[in-house]
Amino acid sequence: MANDTMLALGSFRFSISTAAYQQLERQSSYKWEEVERFGQAPLMQYCGYDSETISLQGTILPEYKGGLGQMSLMRIQAARGIPLPLVTGTGFFFGLWVIEAINEAQEIFWSNGQPRKIGFQIALKKYDKISLKIGPFNVSTSGLLGSLQ
Repeated sequence: MANDTMLALGSFRFSISTAAYQQLERQSSYKWEEVERFGQAPLMQYCGYDSETISLQGTILPEYKGGLGQMSLMRIQAARGIPLPLVTGTGFFFGLWVIEAINEAQEIFWSNGQPRKIGFQIALKKYDKISLKIGPFNVSTSGLLGSLQ
């Protein structure tokens, strides 16, 4: 059986069988500061990388595949409060990411109130690992408590 995973965020799998995203939007930001100069126009100085975000938008059709529990599973992942690995279905590792927001829109209901269509949007932000060298030790934070490597 072929792997139909489009994207994995932690233990959650986005796929045609569960929650399929129709749009992935990635934004990278960079820091530039204006430096004043006497008698001249200010210069722009590059101060480094700022942040990176990904927005996923998609649709779940509960009666087709995946059921009603997909949004709950996404929220469980977010509530764990730890950075999650983001990997494409082809194996590309995007790094560690945190879930900043989950939006859900239910539409087209059965008579019992169950939605036939659920739209979702997930906002992710890149989590950069911080590493410091203190004497012979490399001290690294991984989103949990930190560890000695």
